[in-house]
Amino acid sequence: MSTAQQTWRPKVLVTNKETPEKGITILRHKCDVIFPDNVPATRDDILKLVPGVDGIMWVGHYALNGEVLDIGAPTLKAISTMSAGMDYVDIEEFKRRNFPLGYTPTVLNDAVADEAIGLMIAAGRRFHEGRLKIDNSQWQGGPQWMLGRDIKGSTIGIIGLGEIGLTIAKRLKGFEVGDIIYSGRKHKPEAESVGAKFVSQNELLKESDYVFVCVPLNNSTRNLINETTLKLMKPTSVLVNVARGEIIDQDALVAALKNGTIFAAGLDVMTPEPLPADSELLKLPNAVVVPHLGSATQRTREDMSVIAAHNVLAGIAGTPMLAPYPY
Repeated sequence: MSTAQQTWRPKVLVTNKETPEKGITILRHKCDVIFPDNVPATRDDILKLVPGVDGIMWVGHYALNGEVLDIGAPTLKAISTMSAGMDYVDIEEFKRRNFPLGYTPTVLNDAVADEAIGLMIAAGRRFHEGRLKIDNSQWQGGPQWMLGRDIKGSTIGIIGLGEIGLTIAKRLKGFEVGDIIYSGRKHKPEAESVGAKFVSQNELLKESDYVFVCVPLNNSTRNLINETTLKLMKPTSVLVNVARGEIIDQDALVAALKNGTIFAAGLDVMTPEPLPADSELLKLPNAVVVPHLGSATQRTREDMSVIAAHNVLAGIAGTPMLAPYPY
């Protein structure tokens, strides 16, 4: 082996220099790691650094498509996102080129499910509205004041019983809920472990006291929750979205919250992100809105960085990734 072969180290671009050090350390053992200077970097900042790299850890929801692959040719061998959702990735282009693509599913299930339960409680028990009452010196008290929705004995509807939806259902068993029902493309055998029943989406919306949106964003789920489907829900029901903002027609949701079509909403995701401070959504007392924090725990983000790093290293080496995206 020549000296050049012995000393050659792959070059890996990590698109955000605030990526957890745990994953970066793994890359640095075998690679030279580069970052954009700006935090956060723009997509143009990132694209300027793509030529000549062997791998990319793609951190952030910038469009990831054939343009990136073209700029990276011929040296680019592998990319891994640091996310479970892949709606910003041109999957068909990666599949067409048979290009090694990794992602980080499963590891964030617990963190996202925990937040979903938090949003459920906060929205159902009117936490945001109650705080506004304090801020505006409107604390009245009394036996009929600020009554919220019960969880015990309630019917839970989960749109999309994937891994996150299933984890939410497992969490809810401890709350002594009534029925758990779910909708989706097909019956899931794993639903039996939580006693969940497969129903149509319309039936789910009509029967549920709490509705969790857990489907991925794609052409068939964009605006899945809209003016028509919102009207199927009970006026006492609570909608929780921990998936993607575009799955819900946000204008229709704002109207439904204003006119009492539904009781409340708990949202980790919205449209656009970041949400402007003057958004109509933020003016509603019955909307609990948090800035896309589903996977934002220290351990979860560290674990995501570790999986993404191993994906990139394996892709560069031409070996199977730890978590390859299933084309």
